[in-house]
Amino acid sequence: MRPITHDKWFRLGPPLWALNRFGKLVNVNKALKRYFVYMLECADGSYYTGLTTSLEKRLAEHEAGIDPYAYTYSRQPVKLIWSQVFATEHEAFTAERQLKGWSRAKKQALSKGDWDAIHQIVKSERKRRERSKEKSPTKTSNRPERNEPRKR
Repeated sequence: MRPITHDKWFRLGPPLWALNRFGKLVNVNKALKRYFVYMLECADGSYYTGLTTSLEKRLAEHEAGIDPYAYTYSRQPVKLIWSQVFATEHEAFTAERQLKGWSRAKKQALSKGDWDAIHQIVKSERKRRERSKEKSPTKTSNRPERNEPRKR
């Protein structure tokens, strides 16, 4: 492949394309793309967490109820209660997965911006996990140890 010359750069259009520091042609609009992670409160009180590149468009899709198989379709109306912008898709995806694993209490505290409450919830969840580990005996397997001969 022949290298892109400045002549071609101008024909493609300066607002859309540019050469990066390694001399590779990159789409500037894609480089400036923003990723949103958002949380909706549904009419039934449940929470929906999602990721999008266009928050306004995605909210309109939720409110329009386009897909009858979507989680929010039967839970109208929905209300945006929290969103955050990320620079990369990977960061946004990681944040979305983390939020989906959070308890309802943590999600409520996040929607209010109450970081102290989130910290207290994390501490109480950690204590609860530690107590349950102490109470439950460790599981023993019926499998023999590595060096132990098998019983036949």
